[in-house]
This record gives sequence, C-alpha cells and structure tokens, in this order.
Amino acid sequence: MVLDYGSGNLRSAERALTRAGADVTVTSDVALAENADGLVVPGVGAFEACMRGINDVRGGRTIGRRLAGGRPVLGICVGMQVLFDRGLEHGTDTEGLGEWPGVVESLEAPVLPHMGWNTVEAASGSALFAGVESERFYFVHSYAVKRWELFTHGRTTPPLVTWAEHGEPFVAAVENGPLSAVQFHPEKSGDAGGQLLRNWVATL
Repeated sequence: MVLDYGSGNLRSAERALTRAGADVTVTSDVALAENADGLVVPGVGAFEACMRGINDVRGGRTIGRRLAGGRPVLGICVGMQVLFDRGLEHGTDTEGLGEWPGVVESLEAPVLPHMGWNTVEAASGSALFAGVESERFYFVHSYAVKRWELFTHGRTTPPLVTWAEHGEPFVAAVENGPLSAVQFHPEKSGDAGGQLLRNWVATL
C-alpha cells in the first residue's frame, strides 16, 4: 500500500513496488492503509507541506497504529524525514511525527541540493541493503538528519543506521523493527533500488 497524502512520486513508487513483487494500491483511505501488509510513505518537497498533507489524511495516527501492531512501514525521502521530531526549513520549525528523536536541517555542503548518485555506509546486518551494500543510490535533497539521537543501550535489537556523506555525514537509512526509511529514492535507483525494495517486500 502506498499512502496518498498529496505529495510524493506515487506512480513511480507504485510501479517500482509492483516490479519488486508487491500487489500495490495507492490510497488515502485510513482503514486500508492501517491494515495493509506493508505501507510506503513517499514524499517530495518541503517538510511543512508534507506534514500538512499527512495530517489532512490522519497519516500520523495510521502510522502509529501500524507500528504499535508491528505492521511494517517504509518512508522514502521526505517520507523518512517526517518520522523525526522536527524539520527546520527556510526558517520554519515544523513538528514531525516523532517516531525517532532528531531534527531535519540543512546540509552544509558546497553544492545543494545533493542531487545524483551516492554510495552509502550500510549498517552491519542490514536487511534492506542485503546484496546492494556497495551500490549507489539516487538522492535529491538539501535537508537531512545529521545526528542520530535515539538512546539504544540495553535494547535487544538496536536500530540499524546507514550513513552517507555530502559535505558532511547524514542519515541515509534506518531500520528499526517494523519501521524502515531511506533518504534516497529507491524507485529512481535502478537495479540497486529495485533489489532494496524486493528486500523490504520480502519482510512483509
């Protein structure tokens, strides 16, 4: 299931997930989104606009209920960013969904946006990056989470955090129980992105 809240490459995500072996529906229906085997939250554009769209379709409640029941969610690009506490863009401080602590803020880099192919430093034991740990993925963004702040000591299975670098290190992906997210666009990342989506679909 792909959540339609008025933002994101919905059809690109739908096609890529179909190629990855999923039976895909694009919907803004809360009940369908809440009960699907897997839910993808895409996103392009500004953090504030994406949060407004998510709130309009009660997406935060849907995502929270899914995670409480252990049902998988995958965030893509700004669909990843909104999972954190806050977004700081163009002088605007917007509250996110708060699934993870952290702030989305501007990258310090000679060239922005960060647009194009980049490698990642995949977390050891990553299920998402199995078989594509050394591949490149397609990024389009100027903002990112630059510090991972979730307290993990004592956890049986701490989150797996994958990093990339453009001017400075930033979080490129997170795997945290049923909640996963990537800063890049797997639907635009060729064979590597396709394999990553197949890896996620295989966990459903």
